[in-house]
Parts: sequence; C-alpha cells; structure tokens
Amino acid sequence: MSDALLRMADFDLTPEQRLVRRTVREFAEKEILPHVERYEREERYPLELIQKLVPLGFFAPMIPEEYGGSFLDVMTYGIICEELARVDWVVASVVSVTNSLVAKSLLRFGSEAQKEHWLPRMARGECLSSACLTEPGGGTDLGNMQTTASRADGGWRLNGTKVFISHAAHAGVFLVVASVDRAQKHKGVTAFVVDPHTTDGITIGEFPMRTLKRDNLAEVHFQDAFVPDAALLGEPGKGFPVLGAALDMGRFSVAIRCVGQAQRCLDLAIPYATEREAFGQKIGEFQMIQQKIADMVARTEQARAVVYRLGRMLDADAGRASLESSLAKLSASEAATQNALDAIQIHGGYGLSAEYEVGRLLLEAKALEFGEGTSELHRKLIAEFALGIRKQ
Repeated sequence: MSDALLRMADFDLTPEQRLVRRTVREFAEKEILPHVERYEREERYPLELIQKLVPLGFFAPMIPEEYGGSFLDVMTYGIICEELARVDWVVASVVSVTNSLVAKSLLRFGSEAQKEHWLPRMARGECLSSACLTEPGGGTDLGNMQTTASRADGGWRLNGTKVFISHAAHAGVFLVVASVDRAQKHKGVTAFVVDPHTTDGITIGEFPMRTLKRDNLAEVHFQDAFVPDAALLGEPGKGFPVLGAALDMGRFSVAIRCVGQAQRCLDLAIPYATEREAFGQKIGEFQMIQQKIADMVARTEQARAVVYRLGRMLDADAGRASLESSLAKLSASEAATQNALDAIQIHGGYGLSAEYEVGRLLLEAKALEFGEGTSELHRKLIAEFALGIRKQ
C-alpha cells in the first residue's frame, strides 16, 4: 500500500475496511478507469462495468444478506463509494442511488411484499435504480412539489416532470415523489416505488448535458401514469419523512464520492508537478505550485475527516444527523471543485485538453456540488442549526 493511503485520515479503520479500500481501488483502476474517457466520448452508459461490481459484493453493500445483498457497515459502504468515485462518477453514482436512496427507503418504509419483490432483484444487479426527485421549477425545494398524485380506482395517477435524473433510461425501479395535495406543501409529499417498464404514461427523454454524457441523464414525464396502491411507499402525505431519512445517507454517499474526486485531482496534480519543467526546473519546485498542492492536501483531508465522522455517526445509529450531513456535503463538494480548479491551473493549458482528465473532473465536481442540495442550501441549514432556528 502506498504511503499516501497509509497516511489518510482513516487511522481508526479496521483491517477489513483497509482491505476493502485496497481491493476496490485495484479493481477500479484495472477494470473501470481505462474505459472512462472513451465512454464519455461515445456517450455510452457503463452497463457492463456496473455488472462487474455484483459478484464482488460492491454493488449492494447496504442491502441485507437475506435479500441477496452483501450487507456492510456504513463506513465500509462509504469507502466503496469513495474509491469508485475516484475513477468514475457514474459507476459510483449507481451504487449510491441504489443503496442510499432506493434500498434504504424500501428497508425503512417498504412493506414486506415490496422488499421481497425489489431488493433481491436490485442486489443481483438485474434492476438498476433511479430516484425521480428533482423538478424543472425547483430542484432543492422538495416541499413545493409540482408533480401530483391523484386518487384513481385501485391506485394513483401521476402527472408531472422530473429532470436531471441519473440512470433513468436503464433503471428497472423508480423512487418517485409527488404531491397528493399541493396546498399542503411538504405535508402532501408522497413516495412511490414504480416499475417504469410496466407503467403506461411514463416517457423518458434525453436531457442534454455538457458533461457526464456517459450517464445519459434523463427528463422523465408522467402523464396520467397509473400506479397501483401496492406502489405506495409508506402512507399518503408521509413522503417527506421518507426523503428526510434517505437524505442523511444520500448526502453521506455524495460527500464521500466528492472526497474520492478531490483525491483523484490530487493524485493527478502531484505527478504532473514533479515531471513538468519550466524555466529550467520542475514546476513542483515553485513556491506557488507548492502552495496549491498543500491547499489541495489540506482540503482533501479536512473533507475526509468530516465525512468519515458522519459515517461513524450513521453506523452508531445516533439518530438524525442533518447538521452533520450538511457539513459533510458542503465541505466535500466544495473541496472537490476547488481541487479540480487547482489541478487545472497546475496543468496549465493541458488542463483543458482532451488528453488529460482534470478538465472533465471540474465539470463533474460541480455537478456533485449541486446534487443532494446546493451549497447555498447547506449553508442556510448549518446556520439555522447553529442559531437554534432548526432542530435535528
């Protein structure tokens, strides 16, 4: 194991967790990294790479063994996400959405019939997951849901549009939130688990992006889409607690993926600075470049420490960790973005060339900065907790 790995802020990880880190890193660098740039150019979703995770137990680490998963503790799950994200945002996102958002929600709020129907298929990799949350008019404002769910004989009719939806075109299960009474704001929000292949009235369209083309982000339209009562997750009007419980874990998985991306920027910048010469010396010998490297190291380690603390809290089942999840998401996502900016600056003009990946990492880090709540939202939440306006 490299000195850098040994000196990470993970001194209290178990030998088993360190082994998982080493195993996932070796797998990701060998099986995933060589394909990422090509898949991005070809706008190709990495379906076959995702399937390689299943037999290794990396795909469903938060699904209990009784449903076919490889159930692990939260920190070990986080390490898997971190190391996958270090080489590929999309593959890590599949694991994150499957475990943190969809499986977690099913385990906590689903009926036994829902669990038995969905979780084994998800654990085997036969059924990818997608979370249909964000809407065109307000990605972060989930209490002001525009998508509606109206009563129908034997079920519900969904109408509305979701945007920036990862994995939708390849998913076999959607976690969908809609409002049964928009006048009730968050008290009308209701969650459903929907099979997009057997539900009429669902249209999945391309959502063109400048980056993450291999993710095939989608716009999902629901037009009188009928879902049976069996698709209801929890109770009508009780979807906000479903989201709240999922978001602490979801923000943890996004934050730890950001740590992986911040680390990747550092891993690319250091060798470049030690090899590139200018004015007769290595650019890493210039004080201003050294300052950038030092800032990148400090930023990455600080973010990792905050995110790991959240992971340990979730493992300890310490109750809601909304403040800590906001701290983790804010610090880690901004660290990833700033590290990408510094890595580009160290690479100079090459940082924007197709030959080097740091330019792509900047756009992807910025996408993670928006996902699971913008920095502005998390600063607001953190301030409200500090001021006593908001409670856990």
